[in-house]
Amino acid sequence: MEAVSRHRTLLLCAAGLAASVAVTWLVLSRRKKKRQLRRVGEVSQMFLYPIKSCRGIAIEEAECRDYGLKNGPLRDRHWLVVKEDKVHVTARQEPRLVLMTATADSDHLTLHAPETEVFQIPMDLPKTNAIYTCKVHGHDVQGRDCGNEASDWVTNFLKGSHTYRLVYFEHKMKTRNPKNEYPLYTETGQVAYPDLAPYLLLSEASLENLNSKLEKKVTIRNFRPNVVISGCEAFAEDTWKEIQIGSQVTMKRVIPCFRCILTTVDPDTGIINMKEPLKTLRRLFIAT
Repeated sequence: MEAVSRHRTLLLCAAGLAASVAVTWLVLSRRKKKRQLRRVGEVSQMFLYPIKSCRGIAIEEAECRDYGLKNGPLRDRHWLVVKEDKVHVTARQEPRLVLMTATADSDHLTLHAPETEVFQIPMDLPKTNAIYTCKVHGHDVQGRDCGNEASDWVTNFLKGSHTYRLVYFEHKMKTRNPKNEYPLYTETGQVAYPDLAPYLLLSEASLENLNSKLEKKVTIRNFRPNVVISGCEAFAEDTWKEIQIGSQVTMKRVIPCFRCILTTVDPDTGIINMKEPLKTLRRLFIAT
């Protein structure tokens, strides 16, 4: 395992490639012994999203695992909301998901939501709970059902037209092999519930640049990064190919994260406007 904390220096390990707004990354299992490094920024914030599309938790330190950040018992995007047909659900379909928060101790995952009683789920789910093969963007990924009471809690809060279930990705469950989708992955690369990769990196300068063109400002939470970088120029992260954080964590760029309507969901109200900041981002992308 490799650890990372805020205020760690970010070092550029190699020349990069042009991309778009925000970049997805994976952790390299082996670090090259000899590299020329130059300082390009500093880790200023980190966020972990236990449940896919739910509210992120700001953290001071974390372990970098192959499947994403780990902070205590919480792991990034290891819980997933699905419909009864086991197709995944995100805030694109149910914007109120961004109002749900998950915290944890060694025994329970605790769900919080506005005007809703807290609900606890055992971290160690009963082995009698069903294991489903879920669809995440058309790919098969397994998950263990969190039970009927968890299903009722999520369904009642979302107030939608579907019955929803909550599933948990356990160690050694079936993942999807992203090598078939994205050539920069290695043969051993694995992805569970994230859209593209285990890590999303974004700079403060890129957000500031975007906000200078918006009438209504947005926050970093609209873009749901795992790692936020300060001390670099706007969109510099789009050109990095491989980075090192501190002395131990090395990450390889996989693919640019092309933004979708999820960025238009207000993280404080759970209301989707379907327009900004996506409209402005699209204009900036076409201009380049």
